[in-house]
Amino acid sequence: MEPDHALEECGCAPTPRERRALWPSVSRRTALGLGALGIVGIAALAGPLLPPAFAADYPSWDDVQAARANEAAKAGEVKRINGLIDGLTAEVARTQAEAERLAGEFYTAQQEYFDAAQRAEQLQQQADEQAAKAVDAANKAGRVAAQLYRNGGDDTSLELFFAGSAASADDLLARLGTMDQLIARNEAVYSEAITARDSAQSLSDQAVVARDERDRLQQIAEQKMVEAQQAADAAQAALLEQQKHLTVLQAQLAALQDKTAKTIAGYKAGVEAARKAAEEAARRAREEAERLAREAAANAGGGGGGGGGGGGNGGVVVGTGWARPSSGWRTSGYGPRSVQCGNGYCSSGFHYGVDLASGCGSAIYAAHAGSVVYAGPNGGYGNYIKLDHGEGIGTGYGHIQNGGILVRWGQWVEAGQLIAYEGNTGNSFGCHVHFETYVNGYPVNPISFMGQRGISV
Repeated sequence: MEPDHALEECGCAPTPRERRALWPSVSRRTALGLGALGIVGIAALAGPLLPPAFAADYPSWDDVQAARANEAAKAGEVKRINGLIDGLTAEVARTQAEAERLAGEFYTAQQEYFDAAQRAEQLQQQADEQAAKAVDAANKAGRVAAQLYRNGGDDTSLELFFAGSAASADDLLARLGTMDQLIARNEAVYSEAITARDSAQSLSDQAVVARDERDRLQQIAEQKMVEAQQAADAAQAALLEQQKHLTVLQAQLAALQDKTAKTIAGYKAGVEAARKAAEEAARRAREEAERLAREAAANAGGGGGGGGGGGGNGGVVVGTGWARPSSGWRTSGYGPRSVQCGNGYCSSGFHYGVDLASGCGSAIYAAHAGSVVYAGPNGGYGNYIKLDHGEGIGTGYGHIQNGGILVRWGQWVEAGQLIAYEGNTGNSFGCHVHFETYVNGYPVNPISFMGQRGISV
């Protein structure tokens, strides 16, 4: 384990003060394994996310009323409002482009880390296999040596061997032939043991190098996750800023350009009516989504257990405290797979999760209680959520539909809680959720991982 000062100097971990203040219950091992390092960078977002020009200095309705009385003032206010509208639009575009760029970097870094970790694991497995082979060959050589000794392998035995122990010449020749075969065989087995031992050592050395590279890439991936989350939050803040002011600015612009006798009060009333209508529409959309999610869970439920690879029981929490993240059917498993190309991209040759398909807009549930350590775009995963469940355990949910992320960074969620809606974003060939399970940051087979917790996916 590295000393605290080394990690602090590289900027890849919280300082002791930040750990105590921001996440006192999380050990560094958990933080390193599951990306809790995002706290450091994202904590910096406590201040304004947008330039000062977009955080203040908006015209009031009194400013608009005063400007209507003077053509020069009116022209100046019109120019000012148009500039603010253009600025808000440009800021949304800029932050969204930056979020997309950093999301791509996060995805690339994450996949490079996963690949490096898999390579290190494979090398260690090969080293262990060769070490076992060397031990087995050495044991065989020992058994052959013992047999050789019993057949006259030392000087004393050889003297007895040639002093008439053979009943006939044929018997003597047979014994000599057996000795020659045993000696030749023992030399081959011994050589095999030496070769396996040397191979095991070489593979073990390579595994050490691969693990060092894995750890380096893990730190890069964690930092890229922090940066991508910051950018996603900044883009969301810019969009909210635009939504907050755009309707008012457009109404103010219309009031300045209107040559009729319509009053400022009338424009203000129109803005308020539009705001209430939007809130009501959003409320109804949320209620409808929640109703559909409840119906999907109820229809998929029934019977004990956590569902199956064939689908069902999404969001139903079993006795272990875990839940199936979707009611969908498993359409792709974990591990090597054939590369599929289309829509301008190709799938990976190794699948680090399982795909569960229930239909576009279907509910995605938290597999276990935990904290949201990432919620935003993630390159080929499309819109993505990562949860930290503590003790080095995490889960990931990819290909969420646009606008379908229902949680935010730092939020605590319960097992079986609705967190997102199934989509087709990123490198996807149809609506589904790509579900991953992590141990100390590295993806493991969700089928066996969830099976150990009473859930079949």
